[in-house]
Amino acid sequence: MSLNAERSYKMKLRDVENAFKYRRIPYPKRSVELIALLAISCTFFLFMHTNKLNSRLKEMEVKLQPSEFSALGLTGNHISGHDAGKHDDINTLHGTYQYLKSTGQLKHLTTAQLNNTPLAQVDTIFFNRITKSGSEKMMELLKILAKRNNFEARRDVEGFYEVVLMHDAYAKNFIRTEVLNCTTANTYTKHVAFIDFGLLDEPWPIYINLVRDPIERLVSWFYYARAPWYIAERRELFGDAIIMPSVDWLKKDFNTCIEERDPECVYEQLELGNLGDHRRQSLYLCGQVQEVCMPFNSHEAMQRAKKNVEEHYAVVGTWEDTNTTLSVLEGYIPRFFSGAKDEYYALKSKLRDVNRNMFRPTISDKARTILSQNLTREIELYQFVKHRLYKQYIALQLEKNPKLRSLVGN
Repeated sequence: MSLNAERSYKMKLRDVENAFKYRRIPYPKRSVELIALLAISCTFFLFMHTNKLNSRLKEMEVKLQPSEFSALGLTGNHISGHDAGKHDDINTLHGTYQYLKSTGQLKHLTTAQLNNTPLAQVDTIFFNRITKSGSEKMMELLKILAKRNNFEARRDVEGFYEVVLMHDAYAKNFIRTEVLNCTTANTYTKHVAFIDFGLLDEPWPIYINLVRDPIERLVSWFYYARAPWYIAERRELFGDAIIMPSVDWLKKDFNTCIEERDPECVYEQLELGNLGDHRRQSLYLCGQVQEVCMPFNSHEAMQRAKKNVEEHYAVVGTWEDTNTTLSVLEGYIPRFFSGAKDEYYALKSKLRDVNRNMFRPTISDKARTILSQNLTREIELYQFVKHRLYKQYIALQLEKNPKLRSLVGN
């Protein structure tokens, strides 16, 4: 074989070798999509698992705190994954504890300072429930506790419209014919703004309520109003008076609604309208004085609501801090809420999903930022209420174990 022929032969061999070495093996399109989906799923589950492990580690940090926290009952059972790692935030239970300690208030904190239950003049709990705060769950719990603690759990008759605001004559008649129309220990529940019983020369009941993150309330109502079961229930109750919404309205997305400034999702400061979309959590704690309580996100409404909470409410809790709320209800209103934690956790799976919309999408960061800027006073009131709840809980723990007073002083 000549030299040129040998070179040509070797080049052909190399070409064949390279063809096999770098050949591309075709995969069916569906297989490629399946592999991509599998990769994304694995990444997602790894992220969720890592996030869960991180929350567990944070909870373990809390449980391993020195005896001061554990002795007061401030353990992982009283902190959510969302709040884990925020122990110095005054808007958390641990942050409130640290704040009270650093300011010297902890040494002198007592339940008597924070307990309005003894001020009640009748054996009636008035739960003037705030919309979209988990009040249906509380109503179910009250029914269960009524059997256990021998009281009657009552509520208003559902109407086409909720009468949230009342003039004095209407309010006085409502109090006499509904709220105080029971001779034995009882609870009465209704969506209604705070009523000043003293101003109407009526005996004070035991006021309670629940609050919820103001942004989460708005998102919840937006999708709840569009839920098929809600529309069907209203249609069944009130017939043709309920106008069926359009498909476009039903398909509306909250994030888009906020970001594109859809009229339904614009929250103008100090506006007096839009009572029906429940944007004013403060209204239920502020009261019946419309010129003060109706202007949206106003400083005056917030201040009036804070004053009423401090002076007239036995407990204002939140399901976002379930253990703390139930503990405070048991401690400050034992006649009605004794055994509340036992009953709640015995039926947790049932109570947890009461009136819950399992298909609600999440809110985007952009929409949350926009809402945070429009709900400043509503958010401040919500944080104030939680701070008071935490103080009530900490005071309970200090009084359950008097020896902790010396521990706090160290």
